[in-house]
Amino acid sequence: MTNKLYKLMNWPQIEEITYSECDNPHELLGPHKQGSKMLVQAYFPGAEKVTIHWKKTGQVGEAFLMDVPMELADEEGYFAALVNAGKMAPYEYVVEYSKTENREAHRWICGDAYRHVPQITKEDMDRFAAGIHYTIYEKLGAHPMELDGDEGTYFAVWAPNAMRVSVVGDFNEWDGRIHQMRRLGDSGIFELFIPGAEVGDCYKYELKIKGGLTYLKADPYGNAAQKRPETASVIADIRNYQWEDDEFLKSREKYQCGNAPVSVYEMYLGSFVTPGEGQDYVNYREIAPKVIEYVKKMGYTHVELLPVMEHPLDASWGYQVIGYYAPTARYGTPEDFMFFVNALHKAGIGVILDWVPAHFPRDSYGLAAFDGTCLYEHQDPRQGSHPHWGTLIYNYGRPQVSNYLIANALFWVEKYHADGIRMDAVASMLYLDYGRQDGEWIPNMYGGNENLEAIEMIKHLNSILKKRDPGVLSIAEESTAFPLITGSLEEGGLGFDLKWNMGFMNDYLDYIKYDPYFRSHHHGELTFSMIYAYSEKFMLVFSHDEVVHGKGTLLGKMPGDRAQKLANLRLTYGYMMTHPGKKLLFMGQDLAEEKEWNEMRQVEWALEERKENAGVQRLVKDLNALYRENKALYECDDQAKGFQWMNEISANECYVSFVRKGEAAEEMLLVVANFSGVPREITTGVPYEGKYKEILNTDAVCYGGTGVVNDRMKRAEDVEWDDKKQSVTVKLAPLSLSILQFIPYTEAELEKVIEKRIRKNTPIRKTTNKTAKKKQEK
Repeated sequence: MTNKLYKLMNWPQIEEITYSECDNPHELLGPHKQGSKMLVQAYFPGAEKVTIHWKKTGQVGEAFLMDVPMELADEEGYFAALVNAGKMAPYEYVVEYSKTENREAHRWICGDAYRHVPQITKEDMDRFAAGIHYTIYEKLGAHPMELDGDEGTYFAVWAPNAMRVSVVGDFNEWDGRIHQMRRLGDSGIFELFIPGAEVGDCYKYELKIKGGLTYLKADPYGNAAQKRPETASVIADIRNYQWEDDEFLKSREKYQCGNAPVSVYEMYLGSFVTPGEGQDYVNYREIAPKVIEYVKKMGYTHVELLPVMEHPLDASWGYQVIGYYAPTARYGTPEDFMFFVNALHKAGIGVILDWVPAHFPRDSYGLAAFDGTCLYEHQDPRQGSHPHWGTLIYNYGRPQVSNYLIANALFWVEKYHADGIRMDAVASMLYLDYGRQDGEWIPNMYGGNENLEAIEMIKHLNSILKKRDPGVLSIAEESTAFPLITGSLEEGGLGFDLKWNMGFMNDYLDYIKYDPYFRSHHHGELTFSMIYAYSEKFMLVFSHDEVVHGKGTLLGKMPGDRAQKLANLRLTYGYMMTHPGKKLLFMGQDLAEEKEWNEMRQVEWALEERKENAGVQRLVKDLNALYRENKALYECDDQAKGFQWMNEISANECYVSFVRKGEAAEEMLLVVANFSGVPREITTGVPYEGKYKEILNTDAVCYGGTGVVNDRMKRAEDVEWDDKKQSVTVKLAPLSLSILQFIPYTEAELEKVIEKRIRKNTPIRKTTNKTAKKKQEK
C-alpha cells in the first residue's frame, strides 16, 4: 500500500468494520472526496483481488476511463484505492476469490452499496417515532428500486438496541460481514441499498448485540416469505399489479356499511380446494374461480379469510403470525393473492381479512427479542406473555410498535384492497388481567384492569381507517361486556363498525343442545339476545371456533336421531337469518358437515350428493337470497323499530313468534319458530290486518323436511291474541320455522273485510295502508 493511501486510512474504524461491529459503514466505505481525488474503500472478506470497473468505457471529458485495481489495506479483505477524479463515473466492483477448502475460485461483479444516500427522511423518522407514519411499510422492509443507475433493493429495519445489523441473502452468500447497514441518527432504523439484490432473492437481517451474540431475523416488514418450513424473507415488488376493481371499490360503502345485508362465508383457503398430486396447497389463482362459483351460487355477500399473513405452523390456521406484511407463500406470491382479491371484487364479492394484533409467536426468527431486547413485546411476563396461547403480547404503548400494527391494517386495505379487517381476540387486548389470576398481572396507572395503551391503539386505528379508507369495515371479535365497542370515537367508543355477537352464539348453542323435552326450562337462553340486541352493532356468527378442538360440527351439536339433528340444524339457520344482525357461517356448515374441521382436510364436498345434506345447503342458499331481497331483514337491523316480539313467553310450548320490519309498514315479515319436538298449530298475534303468505318453511321437502308447510294464504282474523287485535294460525312440524310475508289488503279486499265487520258489528281497527284507511274513514 502506498504511503499516501496508508495515511488516509482510519484504522480504528476499519477494525470496527472488519470485526463486524460498525453501525455507520458509509463513513468509510464507498467513495469519499479527498482534495481533487476520490478515496474509494470496500470490504469483501476473503477476497484476493478487487478492481473498480467503469460501467462506461472510453473517454469522459479529458480523462480516459481505465479499470482501477484496489490495494489490500487489511488482510481480512479491506480494499482501498485513490482514484484520480473529482467525481466518480458509474462503476462496479470486480471481486476475485481464490479456491479454498470450502469454495471454488470465482469472480463476483457487484455494485457499490455504500455510494447511495438514505431514502428515509428526517420527516419519516420523526413520524415513525411519534407512531403516525401510516405508510411506514413503504420505507421499512425490502423495496426493489433503481438508484443512480443501479438496479437493486433498498433495505431498512428498526432495531434500536442492536450494535450492528447486516443484510444477508442469496446476493452475498449469506455473509453478514459484507453488507453492514447504516444507523440513521437516533431513530433506531438501519438502512442500506444493495445493488443486484433482485426480486425473488431470499434474505434475512443479521444482528449483533452487545456481548457479541449474532443471530438472524426475518424482516418484520417483508412483503413475501419462503414457504414453510423455510423461514427467510423474500424480496418482492408489489407496486405493479394492474387492479380492475374500481367499480366495486366505488360502490363498496353502499354495499357493506350501515344496514346493508352482509352474509359472510368464513373460510380457510387450504380447505376449500383439493390440491393436485405433488401439491401441498392450491394457488390463489386456482382457488379464486372456485370460491367465486360457490359463493355466488350460495348467495353470500362476502368471504372472510382466516389469516393469510405468513405463519410457520399450519395448525395455528394463521393465528400465530410471523410475516405481518406478507401473504402466506403456501398459496403463491403476493401478486397471486392480489389476483384472488381482484377476481372476487370483479364478481361482486367482498373480502374480509382476519387480523391478529393481540399476540405473536416466540419463534426465534420472528419478532421475539428482535434486537436483543423486548422490542415489540413487554419485558415483564405479567404484561408480555399470553397466558392461554404461550405467545407474546405487543407493547402497545411504544409508538413504533403501535405504528407497526396500525400501518399493517392499512397495508392490507390499501395495497391488497381488503374490504374489512376482523380484529382477532380483542377481549384479550382490552384487559390486563385477561386469563390471569391475582398477582399475575399489573394494573394500569389508575389501578384498573383496562389496557389503556391497547385501547388507545385500537381507537387510533379505527379513527385513521375511517379517514383514509371510508367504507372499509372494522370488525371486533370481542366476548365481554366492555362498553361501546361499536360506539363512535366522539362518544368515547372504540369505533368498530361491527362486533361479533358471541353471547348470541353461546346462548343459542347452549339452548339448542337440549332435548326439546327440556327446552322449556332454558327458554331465556333463546330470547335473551334481544335484551341487548341494540347495545352494539352486531354480527351473528357460527364461526370456525365452534367446530374445532373436540366441539364437533354444528350438526353434531344437535340432539336426537339423524332426522331430528337435521331438523334442528335447519331451524337454527332459519332463526339466525331472521334474527337482527349481520351473518357469518364457517365453511362446510352449510353442507351439514359430519366431521369436525381441521386444517388437514378439505370441505366434505361429497355431501352435496346426499339428499339431506343437499337440502340443508339449499336452505342456506334460499335464506341468503331471502335475506338480501327483503328489506325487513336488514333495513332497520340495528334499530328497535326493526324487530317486535309477538310471543316470546310460551316457554312450555317452546315456540316464539316475531316480526321483522323495514322502514315502510308493508315491508314486514312474520316469523314463527317451533323449538318443540311435537307438531303444533301456533296462533300468533300480528301487528297489521292483511294477508300473510308463507315464503319459506324449514320443513319443506326440498330442504329435507317432512313437508308440513302452509300452502294457503293466511288472512289475519279478528281474534285477539298476544295482546294484538288480529292473529293468524300457522301449522308447524316439530323443530321447524316458518317465514310469512305481510301483504296489505287491496281496496276491494278491505271493503269486504269492512262489510263483514259491519255484519258482525265488529269495531274497525286502524290500518297503515293509506288508501284503505281513507276507505274506512268514508
